[in-house]
Amino acid sequence: MGRKGDDAAMQWLLWALLLIAVAMTVCTAAAGSAEMEALLAVKAALVDPDGALSGWSPESSLCNWVGVVCNASGTITGLDLSDLNLAGTISDDVQQLGASLISLNISNNNFSGSLPLAFTNLTRLQFLDISHNFFNGSIPLGFFRLKSLLNFTAYSNSFSGSLPAEFLHLPWLQHFDLSGSYFSGPIPAEYGALSSVEYLDLSGNLLNGTIPPQLGSLPAIRFLKLGWNHISGTIPPELGNLSATLESLDLAGAELSGHIPPELGHLSLLNTLFLYKNNLSGHIPPELGDIPNLMSLDLSQNMLTGGIPSSLANMQNLTLLSLMYNNLSGRIPAAIASLPNLATFLIWNNSFSGHLPRELGRSSPLVWFDASANHFSGPIPSDLCAGGSLFKLMLFSNSFTGAIPPSLAHCQSLWRLRIEDNQLNGTIPVGFGTLKNFSYLDVSHNQLSGPLPEDLLKAPLLQNFDVSYNPLSCSFPEAIWKMKSLQKFYASACDFTGAISDVQQCPPLLTLDLSGNLLTGSISSGLGRCRRLTLLNLSGNKLSGSIPSELAGLPVLATLELSHNNLSGSIPSDFQNTTTLEVFDVSYNNLSGIVPSSGLFKIINLGMLVGNKGLCGGVLGACASLENEMLPPHHEPNKRSLGLMAWVVAAIFAMALVILMASFRCFYKQYKWYICSKLRQDGDEDGWKLTAFQRLSFTADDIVQCLTTNNIIGMGAAGTVYRADVPSGEVIAVKKLWRSQKEVDVKDPQILGEVDVLGSVRHRNIVRLLGCCSNSDTTLLLYEYMPNGSLGDLLHGNKEANVLADWMTRDVKSNNILLDSNMEARVADFGVAKLIEETESMSVIAGSYGYIAPEYAYTMQVDEKSDIYSFGVVLLELLTGKRPIEAEYGDAVNIVEWVREKVQGGEEAVAEVLGGEGAAISWVREEMTLVLRVALLCTSKAPIDRPSMRDVVTMLSEAKPRRKHPHDPTPTTTRIL
Repeated sequence: MGRKGDDAAMQWLLWALLLIAVAMTVCTAAAGSAEMEALLAVKAALVDPDGALSGWSPESSLCNWVGVVCNASGTITGLDLSDLNLAGTISDDVQQLGASLISLNISNNNFSGSLPLAFTNLTRLQFLDISHNFFNGSIPLGFFRLKSLLNFTAYSNSFSGSLPAEFLHLPWLQHFDLSGSYFSGPIPAEYGALSSVEYLDLSGNLLNGTIPPQLGSLPAIRFLKLGWNHISGTIPPELGNLSATLESLDLAGAELSGHIPPELGHLSLLNTLFLYKNNLSGHIPPELGDIPNLMSLDLSQNMLTGGIPSSLANMQNLTLLSLMYNNLSGRIPAAIASLPNLATFLIWNNSFSGHLPRELGRSSPLVWFDASANHFSGPIPSDLCAGGSLFKLMLFSNSFTGAIPPSLAHCQSLWRLRIEDNQLNGTIPVGFGTLKNFSYLDVSHNQLSGPLPEDLLKAPLLQNFDVSYNPLSCSFPEAIWKMKSLQKFYASACDFTGAISDVQQCPPLLTLDLSGNLLTGSISSGLGRCRRLTLLNLSGNKLSGSIPSELAGLPVLATLELSHNNLSGSIPSDFQNTTTLEVFDVSYNNLSGIVPSSGLFKIINLGMLVGNKGLCGGVLGACASLENEMLPPHHEPNKRSLGLMAWVVAAIFAMALVILMASFRCFYKQYKWYICSKLRQDGDEDGWKLTAFQRLSFTADDIVQCLTTNNIIGMGAAGTVYRADVPSGEVIAVKKLWRSQKEVDVKDPQILGEVDVLGSVRHRNIVRLLGCCSNSDTTLLLYEYMPNGSLGDLLHGNKEANVLADWMTRDVKSNNILLDSNMEARVADFGVAKLIEETESMSVIAGSYGYIAPEYAYTMQVDEKSDIYSFGVVLLELLTGKRPIEAEYGDAVNIVEWVREKVQGGEEAVAEVLGGEGAAISWVREEMTLVLRVALLCTSKAPIDRPSMRDVVTMLSEAKPRRKHPHDPTPTTTRIL
């Protein structure tokens, strides 16, 4: 009986287990069905322009849907909808996943409005990332329910109001990021009780008040970022109590004042300390040298005084030391030169003196050294490039003496060298022309002698060359006309002799300044071949002959200076048809004839025509009336003549009085600017009106003062771009819009409305428009400054610097895409075309030559298909590493035609197009070939044959299906955009 009872019990147990299994299966199926319905409801509420969620269908397995993560039992544990270009609203049905959802990522999309309250019901969430969206308002109540939350990332949104206090109730929260929004008010002292937080980022908001000393009690904090707010007061010394955990402290741009607390020297684990762009004063605490692991120390843009403590040499791991823009003085401690890892050393714009340590560079792998605008003297250390990594060397505006070290001319890594405004002598050493990366050389305002080295005049990548104000005393270097990359050549006051011979070819010159020399002969008509010239200055020479009419055909010429020469003949009438010319100075020559009366000559300054006895007409007055007023020869003056003479004398006296009054007014304006510039918020002097789209630290006058030729950093289709260093220490970019034949009416409400719209645009990949300056005839657009220039500069100007060394590290960016301090891409000129006449001539957009679709030549119109063509040219640049226009293309004219010829030439020719590092790998070559096909489609001659941008994005996304990590042979799928 006992055995039968045991068997019966066993059977009942088996039946029970079977029933439980069936029940669990039914429950799981029901749960799966509910999850599917919830996700389909979420999809229905979204705007999905790219069809990223088109695969979300009941016909397919739920766990195979894009962004859906399931565990082994098929339950949804994660939802990743990041980078899918989604918008719309997130349905409350998402909370139906609350029983199992652990991770939710909706970052890098276009969601706006309030943060969904339904998120607070996802009580099992551990990771929530809503960054890079446009959520606004305050964070809703209820997040205290998410007791399991470890990571909350919300940077780059538009939240406002006070910082939320609910997160104080989350016991396991480790990563807490609220940066890049519009939170205001003080930092709650209660945040010092965030017991588990390791990463706290509140930077880039509108926070005010002081830093609570309670933050010095955060027990687990490793990364603390509070910068780029309006925080006042001092740095709490209590932060020095975080010695057991803190690795990074970023308080940059926070408006802090007072001294740097020496207690920060207790932070033994710290590797990054950023205190730049504040109002800190006093000395650099020697105690900072007690931080053994510090790698990056940036104290720049403050008001620090005293010298560099020699104790900083104890930081053997230091790679970045930036002390620029302070009031520091004294000598550089010799021990600093022995730091074994120092790569970036920036001390410019201080009052340092004495000699630079001669050991500098011997032990340190210097990459960027900037000691400009100090009081250094003595020789330039010869071993600055001993580590073989020196990329940028800036020593201008000091009192260095002696010769330029020959070792610099053999520094193969050197890209940029600025040693102007010193007392250097001797000749420029031989070797710079052999440097593969060398693109910028400024040796102006020294005592250098000539001639210029032959190799330097063959430098393949040299773009900017300034040798002005040196007593070179040699013949004009005709070899510059054969330089392949030269864009700016400044050689004024160099005592050049001889003639400018017939120019048969021209480098891609933007600026040519040969003023103040001893040049003779005539002006070569071949200068008309320099189609990219925006400034040509030949003033102050001994040139003779006539003004070549070919100069009037230069499509983007803005400044033509020919004054103080011996030129004769008339002003070519062709100049009255130019639309870009702003300065036309031919004063003090021997010109004659009638001054043109239209175009530029309607508004030309009389001072640009004086000193030419034979000129008349136009703004100078009718020629006939002047002849009638001349005295007959060999006759005594009659009473009428005497009366006329009296009137002439009176007119001259009146003109002198007007000039005197104008000079006094100019002096008074400068004095008034000096006294009042810090008090004015809106510059209205001379009719300038400043419209701000955010809080600005400068006035209109501050901007106008910077609009000099020395500050030009670029020319484009829209206008001239200047660098403006305003009195507050901030650097901005100023775009002066080109004036067309029909000038932009800056008072037009429609134009101002367009500017207002551009100012309100907020996107992480668009250069932010800070404001607009305008007067009766000029519009200036004020942008945030992009310190790393354009991607085009990096792609074409520095091929060996490993910035874009191979195909795997490239991305789809163009010359109109700038790079911020983090090398993130920002689109420039967004919307500026709306401010320019739609009927502009080809000359206005000549700066984009090589990117322009062929149909523009006869339609004079641009549309989406024109942009597709330009985008295709960018793709070809990235594939080939070549510029849109190269001399080697020959009859092919541009990169598009050259690539098409190569493609028709077979596989070997295509291999030449796709050459470069990594191309030998089969999957890389396949990927590049696929992108080449997309580029050829985009650059089809017929606009109708070009795909839409949506199709381009789709094709590019499919063009890299087998990309591998360099250390992982397993293929992976990634997005190209």
